[in-house]
Amino acid sequence: MILEIRTYRLKPGTGDEFVRVMREESVPLLEKAGIRVVDCGASLVAEDGHEEAYLIRAFASLEEHRGQEEAFYSSDAWRQGPREAIVSRIDSSHTIVLDVPEEAAEAFRRG
Repeated sequence: MILEIRTYRLKPGTGDEFVRVMREESVPLLEKAGIRVVDCGASLVAEDGHEEAYLIRAFASLEEHRGQEEAFYSSDAWRQGPREAIVSRIDSSHTIVLDVPEEAAEAFRRG
């Protein structure tokens, strides 16, 4: 299984609204598109005083990751939906992709 972890450094004062839009608008769209969201939320620690958030997603393979991501981010549902509310609050982001056992994703989900 492929586990993708995205971290977002957010613009000052935007963290609460970013997480709200992510949970209430973006995640349901991702799941409707067949993308498995393992977890998302605000970081418990503000590195150097910055508001930060994360998104963890799971995919069956790298090919599925590429295909689903391309289809989702080019869709009208994303572009005309929560895209601007998400992107406008991000100062920078970083993504890592790992090959992990299925149990790893479930462990994150159980938290």
